[in-house]
Amino acid sequence: MSQVILSGHIEVPMEDLYAVLAELPNHITLTQQEAGCITFTVTRDSNNPQRFDVYEEFIDKTAFEKHQARVKASHWGNVTKKVARFYTVTGGESGIH
Repeated sequence: MSQVILSGHIEVPMEDLYAVLAELPNHITLTQQEAGCITFTVTRDSNNPQRFDVYEEFIDKTAFEKHQARVKASHWGNVTKKVARFYTVTGGESGIH
């Protein structure tokens, strides 16, 4: 099995920015504690306060899919429903792109 890597950014609508900023530390902590998480970072862009760069690595496709399922069912998933996501996902034995 091969690692899954997600890289890109999110753009947060101004009306959701406070809720996203309030929940982001918890989301980062929970994700970094997940089995199979190698690296997970979310960094606010210094030139655009509504943009956050995202980089994550998981040991395999199964760990990545479990992460995605947890996120959708979490408070983070709820507060980021209107967030625009611009990601590239590579890796996994089935060649996720």
